[in-house]
Formats: sequence, C-alpha cells, structure tokens
Amino acid sequence: MRIRHSVLLAVLLLGQGILRDFDLARAESNYPNHPLQLVVTVPPGGAADLVARLIGAKLGEALGQTVVISNRGGAGGTIAAAAVAKSDPDGYTLLLNTIATHGIGPHIYANLPYNPAKDFAPVILVAKLPLIMTVNADLPAQSVKDVIALAKARPGELSFASAGNGGAPHLAGELFKSLTGTDLLHVPYRGSGPAVVDLVAGRIAIMFDAAPSLLPFITAGKLRVLAAASPERHRLLPDIPTFAELGFPGMDIALWYGIAAPAGTPQPIVQRLNAELLKILDMSDIRKSLTEQGADIKSGTPEDFGAFMRAEQARWGVVVKQAGIKPE
Repeated sequence: MRIRHSVLLAVLLLGQGILRDFDLARAESNYPNHPLQLVVTVPPGGAADLVARLIGAKLGEALGQTVVISNRGGAGGTIAAAAVAKSDPDGYTLLLNTIATHGIGPHIYANLPYNPAKDFAPVILVAKLPLIMTVNADLPAQSVKDVIALAKARPGELSFASAGNGGAPHLAGELFKSLTGTDLLHVPYRGSGPAVVDLVAGRIAIMFDAAPSLLPFITAGKLRVLAAASPERHRLLPDIPTFAELGFPGMDIALWYGIAAPAGTPQPIVQRLNAELLKILDMSDIRKSLTEQGADIKSGTPEDFGAFMRAEQARWGVVVKQAGIKPE
C-alpha cells in the first residue's frame, strides 16, 4: 500500500512539474501579450527619466506592446528597486537600475529592502553619464581651487545639492570633501529637477550631476561649470578641465543606467529583452539623442552587466568607507 501511495505521489508531482513547465513555456512563447512597466528611480525630469523614455518608447515598438514609465523616487532609488525585486518574474516589470541602486546604495542604507546581487536578473547596461561640477553663477568662485579656498574659509557653510541620498551626485560631493579636506553641507532632494531649481536660485552653492539637467542653465549663464569627474574631458564641454588635470584623479564618477528584471525571470525572456535593446542602442536616432546629452552608450550581454554591477558595488564600498559615510 505504501509503495502504491509513493508511486501515485511521484506520478502526481511529475505531472504537476510537466504542467508547470508547459505553462512556463507557453507564457514565454506568448511574451509579451500585455503592456510592460519600466520603473524609474527618480521623479520626471533629469537624466534617468530621459533615458527611460527614449529606451521605453523604442522597446514598446520592438515588442508590439506599450512600455509604461513609472516614476518612483525616494531613498536613493531603493524604494523603486525593492518594488521591482518583489514583482512577478515574468518580464513585465523592469527597472532602470543605477549606480545608486546597485553600486552605492547597498553601502549607504543599513536595512536595504533587497539584495542587489540575488534579487535581480541583469539584462543590459545602457549608458554612462560622467558627472560635472557646477556652482551658482553668483558664487565668488571661478575655479575648483577657488571653491576649495572658499569652503576652507567658511567650513560647513557652503552647500551642495544632490538628487537624493546614496546616489552618484551625493557620493561625488562626499568624495570631493574627502579628497580636498573641505567641509560642505549636503542637501538631498527628490530628484535632479528640484535640486537644480534651488541651485539656479542661489539657495544651494554647488552641485555635481550629469550634463542633461545642468546644460541649459550653463548655456544661459546661470550656472558655472568648473570640472568634469571623468578620465577624459566631457564631450559637450571640451574647454572644461577634468579633476585629474587639476590634481584629483580620484574624482572619477559617472551615473550609469541599465535594465534589470526580478530574479527568476525566464532566461529566454531576458535574452529577448537583451537582443531588442542591443538593436535599440545601435539605432542612429537613439545614439544621437543620448550622445547629445553627454552619454557614453554601452551594451553587452546580461552576463557582462552582472559582472559590471558586482565590480561597481565592490568599488564604491571602498569609497564610501574612505569617505566616512555612515549607513542610514
């Protein structure tokens, strides 16, 4: 009797497994059959939102389904990342992940609501945008040297804005403080948009950010750009020195954006998304739009992106520790 029961149980479990595999295969073959959601870690406006909308529109065309952009700002992008990590791993909810969610944030937030290495399936690295240092045009500082002198004369008084705790602009300011021996006041905002508004108005003195959110105000003379935090001069600002040229080679930091899905997303779906995004990143209009914003277009396999994220997390863990930033 026990043997018969065991055999029946085995047959039942085998049948359930076959049905589950069949349902999974059917879901993959029909993918996608309804709209997708691409979650962005900041409010509308700024570099991340621009990248998401450019890529999302083209991905929707390629897949024959609408890609809805969902902006969920806060906590350095970790709120958005946690929501995607807990979503069904079916390829319909994707994250525009960043250096904040998968590089710096894990070292800034003491109780991160997701595991950056285990809770996501990497799809592709989209682009990197080197940061630049700008100041309000009325600040009596014409160079990085002037800012350092001013900050040392008024310790704790000069403020720098960021798009939120744990992001690249935040860490750039902390890294600048550490490398120059200055004391600046960090003022976090919910996204680049409101931060730039206060920078232009003079309520904030300094900001490190990518070019898209700052260039219109630099062109209008309301902001002054002082240096690029990249190994080479910024393609849109070739007359502006790099921090390395000014004696601070450690000031090398860029925003980066990739696409990630929840862990457990079927590999054929991940590969389909990667293949479509590779084509999109090679489109002339996409390349033109991104490079005009100062972005360096990337690409590669899901495995390449996974290795890149692991390297970023290791790198910024060391920097956060050296800068003395304490987990929140």
